[in-house]
Amino acid sequence: MAYTINKTDGTILASITDGTIDNTSSLTLFGKSYSGFGEALNENLIKLLENQTSTSSPSAPLKGELWFDANTNQLKVYDGSAFKPTGGAKSASTAPTSPSAGDLWMDSDDDQVYAYTGSAWHLIGPVYSSGQTLSGWKIETLAYSGGSAVVSSMYAGNTRVCILSASTFTPSATQTGFASIKAGLTLNSTLGAVFEGTNTSATYVNVSGTTNSSSALVAGGNFVRKDLADVKTTKLTLDTDDGIEIGGGQELTVTVSSSDVTIAQTAEDKDIKFTVNDGGSTKNVLTINGATGDVTIDGNLNVSGEYEATSTTINTFNDLFLKTNSGGGEADSGLIVETGDTDDARIFYDVSENYWSAGQAASYSQVIRLADAVVDGNANKEKVLKTTAAGLVTVTNVSLAAVGSAISTSDTSSVSVPTIGQVATFGNLWSGSAKTVSTSAPSGGSDGDFWFVREA
Repeated sequence: MAYTINKTDGTILASITDGTIDNTSSLTLFGKSYSGFGEALNENLIKLLENQTSTSSPSAPLKGELWFDANTNQLKVYDGSAFKPTGGAKSASTAPTSPSAGDLWMDSDDDQVYAYTGSAWHLIGPVYSSGQTLSGWKIETLAYSGGSAVVSSMYAGNTRVCILSASTFTPSATQTGFASIKAGLTLNSTLGAVFEGTNTSATYVNVSGTTNSSSALVAGGNFVRKDLADVKTTKLTLDTDDGIEIGGGQELTVTVSSSDVTIAQTAEDKDIKFTVNDGGSTKNVLTINGATGDVTIDGNLNVSGEYEATSTTINTFNDLFLKTNSGGGEADSGLIVETGDTDDARIFYDVSENYWSAGQAASYSQVIRLADAVVDGNANKEKVLKTTAAGLVTVTNVSLAAVGSAISTSDTSSVSVPTIGQVATFGNLWSGSAKTVSTSAPSGGSDGDFWFVREA
């Protein structure tokens, strides 16, 4: 009677006739009364013991059958279509060949575990090799006075660089570089660690240092403070026409429009004052009155160029004297009056002549003083005459244009100088017919004749 061999699920694997064997599976099965079954039976037991270790898979595997792959040194199980690793990682210094998806490999050099995805080995962990030592994030629990906190510590080469925490606390046990831990990211203080790269915002800036690490990385101490009086050691440039505003109410503004600069006092009727340190005391030297527009200068006004007044009214000076050419050396100096034509009128002191001159169109003559007049016109010709204390004037000759009225015989008080015509007319009042005016005596004559001697 034949044997019927059933599998675990009840399905029939084979039917073995008496005295025969069956090799439907990886093992040899015997029929009833088969002679010489002992060797085959023992071989079946060895195969089961060694999980059919071989470099090639069993030829007729059953689903669930185990096979130790001698190529990869892995125990594999048949899933009905192929042998797959049974689990666990293969420890080797190099990745296994001919891996299957889901295989694990323990890199014995770096102490890291990889998983095969079906196309490549991907690292499962740890993220650092044994030679790199602890590097990356590590979840830790730190105790403090109020209990304990779970934190994420970032290590680099077995050195804790920073701690990421959800709360602020002070660890009970000493943590090198972390006297206290803040909510957020706390850097190891012993490393001088800083954040490098681009940052969109920061709560604080460390201003303890002024040494820049590069032209693009500026130390916090080199920034101008808003909350404190600060000193800037280099030029300040504002590349905007909007300018600057100074004062609690922005009373002083400096702006630019079409390259014109405007300095403005914006508070109503308030002044602009300029002061200096005069011997240790503050002295106001110039004030622009905001209510009137007047400008007051407490000291001297020195103008190196021309002074021009655009007002059409009279300019008033309260000083007793106006001084020109101060410190200019020997040079003509005075007053110039612009006229409607191209010529101007001047009154000035002529230093080459040492007298005042006046005139127009570059034609100037001396301005006569009393001291410039003389009493003797005969000895000082072409000079202005004045009388002596006695009222006398000496001249070489006097020419009068008008004849004047006839001389009265009864006028004995007149001090007017008579002309020749008056004298000739006066002679008519006397008898005689000849009235001679000559430089020499006339010849002949009659009683009553007049002879007027005229000097040559």
